[in-house]
Amino acid sequence: MTRHQVVTDLAPTPAGPYSQAIVANGFLYTAGQTPHDPMTDERVGITIEEQTIRTMENLAKVLGAHGLDFSHVVKATVHLHHPRRDFDGFNAVYQKYVVAPYPARTTVGSFLGDFLVEIDVVAVIP
Repeated sequence: MTRHQVVTDLAPTPAGPYSQAIVANGFLYTAGQTPHDPMTDERVGITIEEQTIRTMENLAKVLGAHGLDFSHVVKATVHLHHPRRDFDGFNAVYQKYVVAPYPARTTVGSFLGDFLVEIDVVAVIP
């Protein structure tokens, strides 16, 4: 199996020993993206809607670095800091980015520190 790293300055730089994304066996796997501004490294937004927009934009940049977009996404894993409170607001934004047939998705509650949302995706490479 060969794999290679996807890197873009248009998404936040990894804060540890991980890649923004890895391509392997015909799929692109992203790291979890959060609502960081890639230029300032500051958190963007205080509402779930604002933070989801920034997170989805970061994912779009990582996908785009390999010539992909949300139409290629087959699986999403979503972590919400306050799932009961924030699910509807998150979902309203998320559905504006993904296209039918919608990716499979798992949404879980997670402790995220200062963030309300973190999302990683798997995309198929045509």
